[in-house]
Amino acid sequence: MTSSAAPRISCEVIEPRDTEVARIFNIQRYSLNDGEGIRTVVFFKGCPHTCPWCANPESMSPRIETVRRESKCLRCSTCLRDADECPSGAFERIGREVTLDALEREVMKDELFFRTSGGGVTLSGGEVLMQAPFATRFLQRLRRWGIACAIETAGDAPASRLLPLARLCDEVLFDLKIMDPARAKATIKIDQRRVMDNLRLLVDEKIRVIPRLPLIPGYTLSEENLQQALALLTSLGIRQVHLLPFHQYGAPKYRLLGKRWTMADIPAPQAPEIAALRDMAIDAGFEVTLGG
Repeated sequence: MTSSAAPRISCEVIEPRDTEVARIFNIQRYSLNDGEGIRTVVFFKGCPHTCPWCANPESMSPRIETVRRESKCLRCSTCLRDADECPSGAFERIGREVTLDALEREVMKDELFFRTSGGGVTLSGGEVLMQAPFATRFLQRLRRWGIACAIETAGDAPASRLLPLARLCDEVLFDLKIMDPARAKATIKIDQRRVMDNLRLLVDEKIRVIPRLPLIPGYTLSEENLQQALALLTSLGIRQVHLLPFHQYGAPKYRLLGKRWTMADIPAPQAPEIAALRDMAIDAGFEVTLGG
């Protein structure tokens, strides 16, 4: 095996067979930031959006990817470039297919933590609405166990995909990003008008919505963008918002995937910048949570 500065990546095009099978890339246990109580978070693979600040670049492609971790590579004389055969684990597969039965068994291992902490299961991504039929059937199963359910979504999908899933949730973590429709479409390929319409539908359905706004320098970290978000939420009777400051935690993942991290030179927002926007929301009558 020869050394290379950039990680080598291959993609296996394996389409999920039906609504009994989904493609995920991680299951994170003992999470405290993705809903009430202790959560188990299932991360679905694939996202239609192009947010430059995404901290989970491994979620972008719906395909199963294979990467090589340089630090683990043994430089084998004969390399099969196969994650199953690699003796050191240098080749690693990102993403796997999972059935409803298997995923149910896996998350229910944490049932004790859900019931003692008031937690449950959160479906995240990527964008979970890309695999909404599977996700809906999965939450139906969890509901039969009495497990609290949540999803995290940008809300940019037909209502026919969002509503059946959201109706099974105790809460929907709803990401608001670039509020200007033209800029949102051009920058991150989000139909902001559909996002806003879907948010209104969730409120009309009496579904608990937790709006979240990332604070991204050059994109959403502005009084104008926050004011537009607060005006929308006020019109819907929502009086809380989570503000999520930008960070550089995802940078190593871009290097691993051989992707360019375009935000590498963007510093995290300073405390006074965050405080000014937090105070602006508080002054407008909102309950504000930083992070979460």
